[in-house]
Amino acid sequence: VLLSNIYATVGMWDDAEKVRKMIGSKGLKKQPGCSSIEIKNKVHEFFVGDELHLQKEEIYAELGKLSIQMEEAGYVAGTNVGLDDLEEKNCLLLHHSEKLA
Repeated sequence: VLLSNIYATVGMWDDAEKVRKMIGSKGLKKQPGCSSIEIKNKVHEFFVGDELHLQKEEIYAELGKLSIQMEEAGYVAGTNVGLDDLEEKNCLLLHHSEKLA
C-alpha cells in the first residue's frame, strides 16, 4: 500500500494501479489503523470510520463542528495521495482514527 501511495504521489498512476492489483490478486488486505487514548483510566480505541464507540454521535458531531471551523480558518486537507475520489478522501480524512481519538 505504501509503494502504491508513493507512486500515486508522484503521478505514476499506472504503477500505483499495478501494485494495487497485485495486492488484490494475492488476497492481501491492509489492516485498518487504530488510535487509542486513555481517559479516567479507561482506554478508548478508534478505527477509521468507527461506528462502534458508545459516544459515536457526539464524537462525529464535534468533528463536524471542528471541520467547519478549520475550513473557515483556511485549512485544506492534504488529499494528493491515494484515492481518486476527492469526496471519499475528505470523508476518510475526517473520520481518521487519530481524529476520532
